Amino acid sequence: MEPQRRPGGRSARVREAVLDATTAELAEHGYQGLTVDAVAQRAGVHKTTVYRRWRGPEGLVADALERAAEQSWPIPDTGTLTGDLRALTELVRSGFADPDAGTVATAFVAAGMQHPDAAAALRGFYAARHDEAAAIVRRAIVRGEVEPDIDAAEIIRLAIAPLFHRLFITHEPVTAEQARRSADVAATLARIPVDTRSR
Repeated sequence: MEPQRRPGGRSARVREAVLDATTAELAEHGYQGLTVDAVAQRAGVHKTTVYRRWRGPEGLVADALERAAEQSWPIPDTGTLTGDLRALTELVRSGFADPDAGTVATAFVAAGMQHPDAAAALRGFYAARHDEAAAIVRRAIVRGEVEPDIDAAEIIRLAIAPLFHRLFITHEPVTAEQARRSADVAATLARIPVDTRSR
């Protein structure tokens, strides 16, 4: 008796192969160099299969982002808010500095700036990452480091935003010291009582 196949098993395998190929192509050529033909050839599928399901490079990037959002992020747990935020900003800095991972991450952002489908997927990706990393602030609340009414995800955004400004707006290098300083500023802001921030 043949083992039962899960419904959509082949479709799932094709998706994984195509998205793996998409990520590899992004690492080698960036978003501007991403083509359906190259992805199809690398994945071992016919290009009509790719066009039918993903329509073009922007659809490939959007689906690759959705898959990436489902993968867990290694959230630091050093025992303090400042330590966790420092570890998080260093994780972001080193990720973009990595020759392969950084190229893919940059390609995702570039695609999000150029196509609405990719932009929506990019927003979803970072919303998931910020929500996941917000555990850093929620742990700090339990330890009594910050007030319970703080916006945990906003503190994560405050820590990471200066790095993205350097990477994608001013195109400046991000050093370990700058990443550390960004984390320290966010940690300081997090400790200011909410009802005094607007005074």
